[in-house]
Amino acid sequence: MSKTSKKKYTFYAILIVLILLIKSVVYSDISVEDLKMEYANKYSKFIEIDGMQVHYRDEGKGFPIILIHGTASSLHTWDAWTTELTKTNRIIRMDLPAFGLTGPNTTADYSIKSYTNFLHQFLEKVKVDKFHLAGNSLGGNIAWNYAAEYPNKVEKLILVDASGLPTNKPQPAVFKMAKTPILSDLFLYVTPKFFIKKNMKEVYADDSKITDDLINRYHKMALRVGNRQAFIDRARMDFKMGSKANLEKLKSVKTLTLLLWGAQDSWIPLDNGIRMDSVMQNSKLVVLENSGHVPMEENPEESLQLLLEFLKK
Repeated sequence: MSKTSKKKYTFYAILIVLILLIKSVVYSDISVEDLKMEYANKYSKFIEIDGMQVHYRDEGKGFPIILIHGTASSLHTWDAWTTELTKTNRIIRMDLPAFGLTGPNTTADYSIKSYTNFLHQFLEKVKVDKFHLAGNSLGGNIAWNYAAEYPNKVEKLILVDASGLPTNKPQPAVFKMAKTPILSDLFLYVTPKFFIKKNMKEVYADDSKITDDLINRYHKMALRVGNRQAFIDRARMDFKMGSKANLEKLKSVKTLTLLLWGAQDSWIPLDNGIRMDSVMQNSKLVVLENSGHVPMEENPEESLQLLLEFLKK
């Protein structure tokens, strides 16, 4: 074989490898209808709020408990808690705007004020007036803001690794990427599973608990039509509590509050939980030594027991 022929074959071989590599990380959007077939069930309902078809589940009977998930997650993060809590309570959870089956907000407004207004509208539509309110990460931020604005509606507040205070550390890589020109454009097409797995390893303390089914769910939800752009828009919002007014708002929450925190949370470290506990008027901080950022998903039995003890008081 001549040198020219070898060069030609080498070029085509490299080209084929590059095409295969690109195909392995480039994913098309997934339609809502296709995702419903896999991730909606007999308890799933859809309600219109501000032009969005909001996916939620309303299960069980008894005093209502509202569960709010965090960034890039969905109502499924509460599955284990819901299985047990529905034995004694009415459990309501939803996919927040920008995530899950609900998808993007038509206004692209993902400020805490917008999310708090969304929660108020949602609870009005499902007709609950008094309830316990629990939120993880972003969901926790929404929850304590809601409790500050509607103190008479929230019986008890549960904040699980909640955001709302500056972390005094660099943001996770996924948020940096979403804020960076060109990289954020790539994110609309290049969303490999290994990227999802990397993020999950950052939020879990025990990597062995990250299953293929879990990765697939987070990955497919990210690919829901419009969700990748919504994640970028959400990441560009400034959620830091830089103003005195916001800090005073946190201080104003008088609701009896349980702060559940994973000791190994690398996204919102335990120091944030300690500071939040020092700021709030009526809170108790409980640390889960073997958990990361999502204790209710990573260690549901341990975290649920702490919740039940809090609710019984």
